[in-house]
Amino acid sequence: MDRVSASKRSEIMRKVRQKDTSAELAVRKLLFALGYRYRLHDRRLPGTPDVVFPGRKKIIFVHGCFWHGHENCPKARLPKSNIEYWSTKVANNILRDTQVQEELRQQGWGVLIVWQCQIKAQEELQGRLIAFLS
Repeated sequence: MDRVSASKRSEIMRKVRQKDTSAELAVRKLLFALGYRYRLHDRRLPGTPDVVFPGRKKIIFVHGCFWHGHENCPKARLPKSNIEYWSTKVANNILRDTQVQEELRQQGWGVLIVWQCQIKAQEELQGRLIAFLS
């Protein structure tokens, strides 16, 4: 059973941002500090990628572990109430993410996924970003 009422849970979920999340801002701050310049949320591309490097033809998606179903991640645990709704929602997100990534790769874009739980390991994340953008 959920610890908060249905109306409170609804209020909490409504406040979740789609863009400019704390994880996304952390990745962008690191990229900028490394000297990379980028475009944000290009609606002309499938999936409206979070960070776009048009000259390099590279894209970075910053995924929330819960919303995008990060496997084996404690942050991806589904709520105990309304399980059918949440499992369907996350499964649809995973399917859409897979389709978008495949479409972008077919268009010649390089795609990197950065998970919310990976943000704290700054040195490791920095290495991944540099390797991806090189």
